[in-house]
Amino acid sequence: MGEPLTTFPEQIHWEANGTHRIPFLAYTSDELYRRELERFFYKNHWCYVGLEAEIPNPGDYKRTAIGERSVILSRDLKGEIHVIENVCAHRGMRFCRERHGNRKEFVCPYHQWSYSLGGDLQGVPFRRGVRQGTEVHGGMPADFNPAEHSLTKLKVARRGGVVFASFDHQVESLEDFLGPTILVYFDRLFNGRTLKILGYNRQRIPGNWKLMQENIKDPYHPGLLHTWFVTFGLWRADNKSQLRMDDRHRHAAMISTRGATGKAEQVTQISSFKESMKLNDPSFLDIVHEPWWGEPTAVMTTLFPSVILQQQVNSVSTRHIQPNGHGSFDFVWTHFGFEDDSAEMTERRLRQANLFGPAGFVSADDGEVIEFSQQGFESKPFHRAVAELGGREVGDTEHMVTETLIRGMYRYWRDIIEA
Repeated sequence: MGEPLTTFPEQIHWEANGTHRIPFLAYTSDELYRRELERFFYKNHWCYVGLEAEIPNPGDYKRTAIGERSVILSRDLKGEIHVIENVCAHRGMRFCRERHGNRKEFVCPYHQWSYSLGGDLQGVPFRRGVRQGTEVHGGMPADFNPAEHSLTKLKVARRGGVVFASFDHQVESLEDFLGPTILVYFDRLFNGRTLKILGYNRQRIPGNWKLMQENIKDPYHPGLLHTWFVTFGLWRADNKSQLRMDDRHRHAAMISTRGATGKAEQVTQISSFKESMKLNDPSFLDIVHEPWWGEPTAVMTTLFPSVILQQQVNSVSTRHIQPNGHGSFDFVWTHFGFEDDSAEMTERRLRQANLFGPAGFVSADDGEVIEFSQQGFESKPFHRAVAELGGREVGDTEHMVTETLIRGMYRYWRDIIEA
């Protein structure tokens, strides 16, 4: 066992220089969590905020979040896209309460300060005081400059109909942030076709936000935990597969090609394989190969820290991670299709979306195991998790029997948090 690191007053002990033994304290420390917010969500990183298709018309807006900060994705009256912080420049109130809407301006209800859809201060009640006879009472100082009191404006990047934003205006380009390997899989899904919003799911999961990043970087569990995946061959260990990371190991893609749905030596000995399981409605597995897929039938892409891009057969969605404390996060699913989809394909996407989401035939399992994991961490914060499947190193693979993507993410985490 290596010497413990004492970077923080609340010590975090790694058993080695690697990241194959993850201290429970990484999930339970408020101090580490506050540092994660500052270093991952508020500086040096692009975070997902939404899809352009969610704000198609001038005046449209969507309230969302980056880390714990409330932000608004808006399209101004000229059609330009902005991301602004939902905090009034006057007294700091979160002025926007609606999730979606359309308006010509934002007005804080507390003191009626009004802003353009791009965040510029437009009006201040009683700025020049109140006249009583020949006298003027009150008002803002003569040198009050509205230009100095805009809402906080974030840097915005758009690609393929997806909108990212950063509080850090010195952040690297979105393309450099994603890196060439992950851009291939990003552009595969967001390939220039106009997106069409199909609906939303929202849930609050009582677990550390990183656990959802881990869950989608973990090919070990799908064929073991999820009865649906292994029984119907949608995702299991004997499928043809690849795992890919960016150069810094923070982002990843898990690529799988659907194999057989029946017996195989690798699956018959695990309890989640249900040979006799049949569907009353077989249309859930009415899968149509789409030209843009190429060979893979499923690609799950994790963009650190904020979003998961899902293509599981014909179901496509974004999954937005919004932390609220070290032991809880909101998880927002945006299900979409493409404008040129047929009515039959739209129906197929909606039907297959029932596999996922908070009560999905597959994804309900993930929310539950994350909650139970967090309970274990909280009760034993001095302990550690093991991520040694496939070895202790970090690298791309041509199979799914590995936890290399989790080790890679924590190598990046250590680089940033322990710097």
